[in-house]
Amino acid sequence: MNQSEIIEKTKEYVQNKLSGENSGHDWWHIYRVWKNALNIGQHENVDLFVVQLAALLHDIADWKFNDGDLDIGPKIAREWLESLEVEEEIIAHVAQIIKEASFKGAGEIKKMPTLEGEVVQDADRLDAIGAIGIARTFAYGGHKNREIYNPNIKPEEKQSVEQYKNNTSPTINHFYEKLLLLKDLMNTKTARKIAEKRHKTMEEYLNTFFQEWEGKD
Repeated sequence: MNQSEIIEKTKEYVQNKLSGENSGHDWWHIYRVWKNALNIGQHENVDLFVVQLAALLHDIADWKFNDGDLDIGPKIAREWLESLEVEEEIIAHVAQIIKEASFKGAGEIKKMPTLEGEVVQDADRLDAIGAIGIARTFAYGGHKNREIYNPNIKPEEKQSVEQYKNNTSPTINHFYEKLLLLKDLMNTKTARKIAEKRHKTMEEYLNTFFQEWEGKD
């Protein structure tokens, strides 16, 4: 089986598994991250086969929906790629990217060890900000039955992994606990440029939100 066939089979596998998911981590999130990763990767000296596999499989079993298990996603991805007889070196690289790529709290920022990982991480982070990021944030908040905003509950800064896993604060707080931090955490020049525009979109949204909260137009 050649690389194109493996990518196509992986795309079909993920689409079948995640279509209809309602928390903002559905197939279309995967699709956008995949496209973001291809866009960024074309400007970097990376193995696009590894980048595409990791992007397609990065949320195959998100730890947020699996009792905080950070190993389940890499495990399922490995099993899938082994079934396609992908080389072990590539499987190990993809599994590592999946385990390390996700945001786990502002107090737990770590550098991705490979450029392929940086590209996938940037692609995922770009889908968490901007207009789509705003929509996904409220979809996830609704999925978790969270308040939209409560001025009596302040954002928690510099959260550890455990604090981030157990956080139940209102959705607006998530902007300050994660989303507004992502612009400065991008790894690649291409992603940093895209993130600037999306960051401004969120700032404008929040300004309008708080004006409306106080009845000001």
